[in-house]
Amino acid sequence: MQALSSGTASVTSRLTGLLKRLHLPGVRESYQDLAGSAEKDGLSYTAYLLALLEREEQERRRRKVERLLRESRLPLEKTLESFDPGRLPADVRHRLATLKEGQFLARNENVLAFGNPGSGKTHLLCGLGQYLVQQGHRVFFTTCSLLVQELLVGKRDLKLARVLKRLARYEAVIIDDIGYVQQNRDEMEVLFTFLAERYERGSVMLTSNLPFSQWETIFKDPMTTAAAIDRLVHHSVILELNLPSYRLAQAARKIRKASGKATDDQLAVSRTAKNKKQGGEI
Repeated sequence: MQALSSGTASVTSRLTGLLKRLHLPGVRESYQDLAGSAEKDGLSYTAYLLALLEREEQERRRRKVERLLRESRLPLEKTLESFDPGRLPADVRHRLATLKEGQFLARNENVLAFGNPGSGKTHLLCGLGQYLVQQGHRVFFTTCSLLVQELLVGKRDLKLARVLKRLARYEAVIIDDIGYVQQNRDEMEVLFTFLAERYERGSVMLTSNLPFSQWETIFKDPMTTAAAIDRLVHHSVILELNLPSYRLAQAARKIRKASGKATDDQLAVSRTAKNKKQGGEI
């Protein structure tokens, strides 16, 4: 009996080591539990093998999504689940449902979200980006100012092509707040280079509080502005979020709630004082 236990332990140890060397984490973590279930339920060897490989596929998918989320640099708190779709116009809700299918990535189409500060455009695109990552797509998030600085450093160090090649690995690059910070001519040039390099090769998803009619403040001259807009709009979905500020609405609700609580407290104090007075008179 002792020799049998020793042999079983040896087989288990060798099998675990082999699964680790073969990089089969799902099988390694579940083969013993599934073996017990298979024996109890009378599963065939084939059914047991299928269950093991399905568990391996699930584990690989989970690890891939975790890796893609880390690489994406997306703010993880901005999900579609935490976004209120009721705030969106009906046409934007319809386009969002289509965008979630992810086919625009295969067509290298852009998604351009415009709206006032606080309208939710960043939250919406970040939530969409996380949804796409969960489907296995490669997405990268950056603010416009950080992207421009990275491109400038690459240009200064004669490594701009390398930076552009790294960004080209992503199916979609989300650029937040384009036009929020005014660019000088050098910054404008590297930003235009990125957009031109990306044209029809990968999707750009961007947010801006500036309509196209004011983009000359970004690209400094009419020709460059027209060329940049042309490349972005040629294959694109435009989301107009002409909504009141969500942050201001939240702040107003908090103020109203606090004011209501203060009023309730004042009424309670008033009632208490009145009851005390009536009690004293009695």
